[in-house]
Amino acid sequence: MKSLIKVIIYCSLFISHSALAELAKVQVNGFDVEYELAGKGKHTILLEAGGSAGLSDWDPVFESLTKHAKVIRYSRIGNGGSAQVKKNYSSEEYAAEAVLLLKTLKIEEPVVYVAHSYGAYLARVFAATYPNQIKALMLIEPASEHDVDIMRAIDLPRAEKEIAAIKLDDMKNGMSNQYLDFWAKRPLPDYPQIADIPVTVIASVKKYKKPSVLFFTDKAREMWGDLHSKWANAFPQGEIVITNKSYHYPQNDEPEMVVAQVVKLLERTK
Repeated sequence: MKSLIKVIIYCSLFISHSALAELAKVQVNGFDVEYELAGKGKHTILLEAGGSAGLSDWDPVFESLTKHAKVIRYSRIGNGGSAQVKKNYSSEEYAAEAVLLLKTLKIEEPVVYVAHSYGAYLARVFAATYPNQIKALMLIEPASEHDVDIMRAIDLPRAEKEIAAIKLDDMKNGMSNQYLDFWAKRPLPDYPQIADIPVTVIASVKKYKKPSVLFFTDKAREMWGDLHSKWANAFPQGEIVITNKSYHYPQNDEPEMVVAQVVKLLERTK
């Protein structure tokens, strides 16, 4: 029995060590960037986490996705296990660093870019700026420069107060603030031009029992769904997936659905 216990303990330690060993770091712009690369297939998926999140943002779906493609997830500089540098970053800088990461990892083929929340904002900039390095795009609960427009359309005086409070809260993060694009650019940028590639947008319209701000009210949820439906459907190869079973993290609440939609996107991609 003691020998069996030792074997079990040894195996557990080995498995744990192997899981940790899969994480690696590379230098991007002189800073350590944490990443994980696994799986194989004719497509390469690049996973982009949301604001202030690291590669663990994709824990619920990462392993499943590796069964269908080569998959890369990473933590942007300042997030997760990457270098904790404090710097004002724009989406253009983040997109440029994603290009450097792919180059460092010797990924030469165009990627299928799957991004969540603020990461989706970066993915849009990447797609518009580096069209030869992307062949399909999935945006999950994407942050949008038109979020504030939704609030203002519902109740302008209340919206202005809430937006000001949100802005101040963001700025408390100092140099690590990742919403520079929204607050520092005037006028606010609009959707960048993206080539005719397969695009899938997943947006949640699940209602909040006690919405803390206008953006989470029932009316705003409806407008949110409409906004992304119109944007996705404007693409010749665009598809919209509306869910009422998740809040802001479908990859956590509905991992099977997200994986199924990624696989569907891969099948639509040349």
